[in-house]
Amino acid sequence: MPKKTAVVLFQLGGPDSLKAVEPFLYNLFCDPDIIDIPGAFLFRKTLARIISSRRAPKVQKLYEKIGGGSPILVQTELQARRLKESLAKQGLAAEVYIAMRYWHPMTKEVVDRLQREKVEQVVLLPLYPHFSKVSTGSSMNEWKKNVALSNANHFSTKLVESYCDHPLYIAAVVENIARALERVPREERKNVHLVFSAHGTPLKLVKQGDPYSHHIRKTYELVVGSGNFGLPHHLCFQSKVGPQKWLEPSLTQTIEMLASKKVSHVLVVPIAFVTDHIETLSEINMEAREEAEHLGIKYFDMMPALIANEKFIACLTDLVLQQLKN
Repeated sequence: MPKKTAVVLFQLGGPDSLKAVEPFLYNLFCDPDIIDIPGAFLFRKTLARIISSRRAPKVQKLYEKIGGGSPILVQTELQARRLKESLAKQGLAAEVYIAMRYWHPMTKEVVDRLQREKVEQVVLLPLYPHFSKVSTGSSMNEWKKNVALSNANHFSTKLVESYCDHPLYIAAVVENIARALERVPREERKNVHLVFSAHGTPLKLVKQGDPYSHHIRKTYELVVGSGNFGLPHHLCFQSKVGPQKWLEPSLTQTIEMLASKKVSHVLVVPIAFVTDHIETLSEINMEAREEAEHLGIKYFDMMPALIANEKFIACLTDLVLQQLKN
């Protein structure tokens, strides 16, 4: 008899209402993988409370502009349904669960449910194609902690660490770029500059050996090579928080550079995101758009998120099946 199998999708999570913004931020800044300065365990909760209470009013205004809450859960639920259907077509009956890192449904809820349902084997599948200690690493640490606390040792677990170069993931990004380019008047497409924007990380992570920036560059190079768009392209980073040095150039610096060279058409490709986030809907599609228009860039667009792109769901399906073969 086949083992009872579950797939758990790791994702960041996002506040589902304006009231949820402050507790979401508190959970984020309580994460030891986010705030890891020496001795932080002594004051982490206090510091998280201070930071989240100060940042919440500004962040609430941003969420208000994109509809009053994050779309991550709704879009991840769609991905989970599509993945379950795709796995079933390949002969694998598996439930697909969602474990958000900083908002519901959180990891403990999922571990408890797997316990109750007597699941025998689990594939952990991060919706972060590029490994970083602050994304996949943090989700994995939270998973291990809750499995230990619940004494949930009756199921075997396999982790997909990264898939930044998976051919179907690359094909999905190429396809969505092509769709976005179709929105540009045909006679103007040759003027488009592709701006690949990834969520940044502090430089100290790179120095500590975190592979994230290398994974991002690999995806960028593969997409450009596979897409064969014949257009100028650039890689940059966004979402800097705090005084530390982060990966550069920033999205803002890149837009300023392009404007200074009289570039007229920009298509931003959110390379590290597989759903819509505040970082894409607000930071790129509102703030960066406004800055670009202010600087004289006449055409600005953003590639649609992968979400349930068929090639992306096929990628996730393949990742799960490959783990179960090993």
